[in-house]
Amino acid sequence: MTPLALSINGMSCGHCLNAVRRALSDTPGVTVDSVRIGRADVQYDPAVTTPDKIASAVTDAGYDATSA
Repeated sequence: MTPLALSINGMSCGHCLNAVRRALSDTPGVTVDSVRIGRADVQYDPAVTTPDKIASAVTDAGYDATSA
C-alpha cells in the first residue's frame, strides 16, 4: 500500500467529513487513515487505483481534491 495525502477544499462540517470518508471508502483499493476538514490521508494499492482516480472520487462527491 502507498500513502497519499489529499488536500480538499469545500469541507466545513461533519456532513462533509462523512461524505468524503464514504467516497474514499467506496473507492476500490483505498483504505482511509483519516479525514479532517481540508485533508484526507489514505493508503492505496497502485495495482488497483491511482491518485487521480482517488481525487476524482472526492470531486464526484462535491469537493475539490488534489494530491498534497
